[in-house]
Amino acid sequence: MIGILAGAVSGATLAGKLGAWFDTLPVIAPYGHTVAFGVVVVAITYASLVIGELAPKRIALVHADTVAARIARPLSAIAAFGRLDHAFNNAGTEGLPAPLLDSTDENWTKTLGTNLSGVYFCMREELEILLKQRSGSIVNCASIAGLRGFAGLGAYTASKHGVLGLTRSAALDYATSGVRINAVCPGVILTPMIDRFTRGDPKAAIELAAQSPMNRMGIPEEIADAVLWLCRPGATYVTGTELVVDGGWCAR
Repeated sequence: MIGILAGAVSGATLAGKLGAWFDTLPVIAPYGHTVAFGVVVVAITYASLVIGELAPKRIALVHADTVAARIARPLSAIAAFGRLDHAFNNAGTEGLPAPLLDSTDENWTKTLGTNLSGVYFCMREELEILLKQRSGSIVNCASIAGLRGFAGLGAYTASKHGVLGLTRSAALDYATSGVRINAVCPGVILTPMIDRFTRGDPKAAIELAAQSPMNRMGIPEEIADAVLWLCRPGATYVTGTELVVDGGWCAR
């Protein structure tokens, strides 16, 4: 089973769980981040946390100078493995929180470029392979911000709404091709992104967790399990939908 993980890996368990199911799990990482072990990668922010988790896998390290090249060159390395079965597009940044008029053009461009354009370019390359095989699946990482509005996060919220729109449209484009395309929508998950959002304040983190109906944050393992289910045979009639993993946040 050959998979590709494109994006930030928040903790060893996410990559470990995904890696445990695949014979090969290339990971695509960009934007100047150095990966200390072999990976095929688009934005692996926490690479140091997964060292050792992917070590037994067949992995290739690829460097490139542009976003498109960072995606296309690593994915071309899939040819060396013979096929691609599943892809998880997980690149993301929250950007700089600010009301709309206080947000910068640079923040808009970077946030949309990473969160939406990154998924778009990854999907194009992945579909080139999957459509030839007439099998496989793609899972895109959206967010509950793709389903709700959040003050001060205009660019992030717009990008995640865009990911869901792109996922649904592409799923309809290729519904009869044997390729399934879905999204996962995490809620508040205990990752470095949350640390940045709360500025490392334990009290703020507790208050944020208390907003969940389950009175806690999710953990990366719970997102990995959702992604794996969307890839597995039990989900073969599932396409064009979003799997919300948010502790009941959006049920209100």
